[in-house]
Amino acid sequence: MKVVVVGAGYAGTIAANRLAKKVPEAEITVVNPRSSFVERVRLHEEIAGTGDAATPLVSMLATGIAVRVGSVEKVGDGNVTLDDGGNLDYHYLFLAVGSTVTSMAGTVGVGTWEGADQARAALTALPADSTVTVIGGGLTGIETASEVAEARPDLRVRLVAETVAASLSAGAQKRVHTALERLGVEIVNGSVSAVDPGPDGAVHLRSGAGLDSDLTLWAVVAGVPELAARSGLQVNQEGRAVVDEFLRSVTDPRIFVVGDCAAVPGARLSCATAAPQGAHAADTLARMAKGRNPKPYSMGYTGQALSLGRRNGLVQASRRDDRVRRLYVTGRVAAISKEWVSRYAKYGSRTANYAWLPGK
Repeated sequence: MKVVVVGAGYAGTIAANRLAKKVPEAEITVVNPRSSFVERVRLHEEIAGTGDAATPLVSMLATGIAVRVGSVEKVGDGNVTLDDGGNLDYHYLFLAVGSTVTSMAGTVGVGTWEGADQARAALTALPADSTVTVIGGGLTGIETASEVAEARPDLRVRLVAETVAASLSAGAQKRVHTALERLGVEIVNGSVSAVDPGPDGAVHLRSGAGLDSDLTLWAVVAGVPELAARSGLQVNQEGRAVVDEFLRSVTDPRIFVVGDCAAVPGARLSCATAAPQGAHAADTLARMAKGRNPKPYSMGYTGQALSLGRRNGLVQASRRDDRVRRLYVTGRVAAISKEWVSRYAKYGSRTANYAWLPGK
């Protein structure tokens, strides 16, 4: 049985490793645009120079799994077309290309490895008293602003967003605001209309106000690669591939779609979502290979974790359907918890040993 895994993030890596463990006779090839496994939950560390988010992909995959570095133009009908003109045949395929960032002109998108690497170089080159503006009030924007402010106290750091930490409870949102203010991060409420790049640049708000900015980082993660739509798979309005209860494309049951690029109702873009989906899809194919019936996918959330610099963090408890509870933890304990969550996500992808809470 030939299996191709397109994408080597949390979902794709754990799917390949889990399938190799459960179906050792399978010929598995992983196709990825880079030779590294990128911990997206550590991209803010990569940007600030406080950590490294990339690990050689060969060290993350089980022995016997082949790696093809390159981009995929199209999948379907048992064939993968690569951008270099090459082709790969498959009996089953795992589509795990994740999500992407479409940054505004004049900004550096920080939700991808390439953007984080570019931002790190630009940040290193900034002299003292420069201004860094982070656009986006979600967890990516909060972690980026916090990390940069703590690592470079000689800079002025600003966070621009219509709302900050909207996915958290009211009490947790206040704690995030307090933590940002203690780090010296200026919070500006508003939406951005345009950005003038470079030194002495400016961020223009829809209200008409203008803000000086020497480096502007776009921290809004939205959208997915067009591979699924380009390949003729049914997608929803966001471009995510529509799947059945077993995480198979409703267009082609030979294609499993996992992670951010899968249209799974109630799913949140996160490694906490990607890993269970990748593992379950691999388990499903293993069951099918043994002539057993597949089981529907089920997953419940426990909460959200974010870092607020190296010594502070916040862990927000949630119900299994991802609705937040009033309970949250902050401070050093939360920072340590976030670190262990990040380590477990990588460990799970590398070893294929991963457990998750079932849904309701």
